[in-house]
Formats: sequence, C-alpha cells, structure tokens
Amino acid sequence: MNIEEIQNFLNEQQIDGWLLYDFRGMNSIAQNVAGLGERNITRRWFCYIPSTGIPIWLVHRIERSHFSDVVGDVKTYISWRELHSEMKDLLSGASRVAMEYSPNASIPYISRVDAGTLEWIRSLGVEVISSAELVQLIEARWTEEQFAGHQESAHLILAAKDLAFKWIGDQLRAGNSITEYDVQCFIMERFDAMDLTTGHPPIVAVNKNSSDPHYAPTAMNHRKIEEGDFVLIDLWAKQQTPTAVYADTTWVAFAGVTVPDRYVEIFEIVRDARDRAVAFIREKAATGESIYGYAVDDVVRGFITAKGYGEFFIHRTGHNIGTEIHGNGANIDNMETRDERALIPGICFSIEPGIYLTEFGVRSEIDVFLARPGKDGVIVTTVPIQNEVLTLL
Repeated sequence: MNIEEIQNFLNEQQIDGWLLYDFRGMNSIAQNVAGLGERNITRRWFCYIPSTGIPIWLVHRIERSHFSDVVGDVKTYISWRELHSEMKDLLSGASRVAMEYSPNASIPYISRVDAGTLEWIRSLGVEVISSAELVQLIEARWTEEQFAGHQESAHLILAAKDLAFKWIGDQLRAGNSITEYDVQCFIMERFDAMDLTTGHPPIVAVNKNSSDPHYAPTAMNHRKIEEGDFVLIDLWAKQQTPTAVYADTTWVAFAGVTVPDRYVEIFEIVRDARDRAVAFIREKAATGESIYGYAVDDVVRGFITAKGYGEFFIHRTGHNIGTEIHGNGANIDNMETRDERALIPGICFSIEPGIYLTEFGVRSEIDVFLARPGKDGVIVTTVPIQNEVLTLL
C-alpha cells in the first residue's frame, strides 16, 4: 500500500479514512490494495487507513498469522459482539470514510461492500462515501514496467491477428473447410507460442454472429467461414507475470477481393467515431481540462446517432484496462452507466464503438494510454490502427 499517496488524497478530499473490508473474496479491490494476494482468509477482515497515522487492522484471532507482515497495528476479535465494539472504537473519531460503494450502484465495478455492512458502519454515525476515485488513483494506474509490458503484448496480439486473417485467406484459397472455432484455436495456439495468457478465448464472428458483441464460438457452436463472408476478430491477452496488464483490439475483414459498399459504409462510420474520441481526448488534454468517461462516450454516441445508427450502438464506448481485461478505473461510458470519473495520467482504456445490424456488426477497437498531461501524453498503443476493411483473398 502506498500509504502516503492514499493519505494525501484523503486529506485533499477531506475524508477521514479509507475502510477496506473483505469477506471470502467478495471485495477483490480491498484484497489488491491491501496486498493480501492469495492468502486463505475465511473470516471478515478490515483495514482502516486514516488520513493521518498508521493503518489499523481488525481481523479474527484465528487468522492473526495471515497478517503478520502487514503495515500498521493489528487488532483481533473473536465474537461478533467484540467485533462491533472494536469497530466502534476504530471509527470513533471519524465522520466520513470511503468504502467500495457506489451510490445507486452507478459504477458496479466499485460496488463490492454488501448493504448490511454499509448499514452497520452508518449506524455508528459515519458517512460512507464512494472510494471510486481513490480506487482509480491507487489501483488503476500503471507502472512503467506495466506500460512496457502492455506495449509488447499489444504488438503480439496484433501479430496474432495478422496471422489469423492470413490463415483464413490461405485456407479459403486452398479450398479447405474452416470454422470460427478453428480460427479461435489458431489464435490460442499463437498466444501459447508467444507466452501470452488470456482469461477467455478470442471472439471470431462471421456475418450475423458479428452482430452479437459478446458472441464467441465453441467446439459445439460455431459457423463455417466461406468466401464472401464478413469476419470480426476481437482478441486480448497479457504476459504471464503477476502484475501484467492486458492489450485488447478488434479488427474486421471481408473474405473476398472487393469489399461490398454496405460494409465499407458502416465501417467508416465506426472508424470515424473512434477517431473523434481520440481527437476529443487530445483536445481536452492539450488545454488541461478534465476529461470524463461519460463525455467521451457522448462524443462517440452523438456522432453515430447523427449518422442514423444510434439504436444499433448497444454498449459503452470503452472500458478500463488493467491486470483484468475490464479494470476498475474509469470506463468510457454514458450508456450502460454514467461514469463521472476523470481520466487521469497512468490509466489505459479501450475505445471501441460498434454498429450491430441484423446481418452483420462492425466494431473497431484500440487501446489508449494517458502517459502525462498534454496532447502528446495521449498514446494509442495498439498500432497500426485499422482504417479500412481488410480483404482476405
């Protein structure tokens, strides 16, 4: 835990402390911030980080050994009565504390503390506020090593994408029968050879299947790929180290020589919406203005709507990226949620607008890293980016 950074934020925001809490892994944010890793903790534990002073832990006595190396004072409890008494003492001087809670569940990624625990803490006369901004500051920002690893992963997944599309073309020219699932397996083999890992196999979607943003082929459910098909590939992976972060991209192609006008029309709208998002972020960064996730989504969604396809853009513009493919920092979203968090230096997120029609769907996805304030600190990491529909024959 970076205690100094946490306490600086608490003091700036006039928050008395951050109360971390977990029970049986329900709050992975608290686990990560506290640095508890894979420890087998079965009872409720708390860590109160005050705006001044050292952290104070409150853990069950039978699990005291799991906390032998933590920073701060460790207090123990046995009974629920003792727990309540100790908690009352712990928060006796506090009036406002941050917890993993989001008012009206507006940011589900942060809503990790159960309602009953919130009721209990509030019953002690303490106002509970959301730790959303604090979580982004402490957990979502990357180190230099993570950024370097991300760049390498981005390079590799783009190479895997190129190999997959080439393989599709080669198989079709040879007259071989292939399916979406075959291509998915081909990519996973490339990931293994590149020493990359992923939480879920990539999306390989043909024609109508590409209109389902989260479609994924399986051994039992897939479609054959034939000449004249529209093909979407969405793939994400990271290096096999504990702190590695993901890279994520989506490209589309036509299994033929000349791309039909309809595919070109929809792709160009999606591409231009994507590029408008990056331009908006760079413009705001150049003037030093705060950039909010919901505002970027508004720019993209407004453009697609003006083109007549707003009803077919059925998901947020982008998501935070971290050690999990969907991280806990600000999302580019004013659709599924209204994410009012500012985009801060050190975070990475996707920009991935899409238009999903009945017969096919188009998505174009890039990753954007905010290295520092200013226009030149906005870095698109998944380069080259797609500017036209690929042809495979």
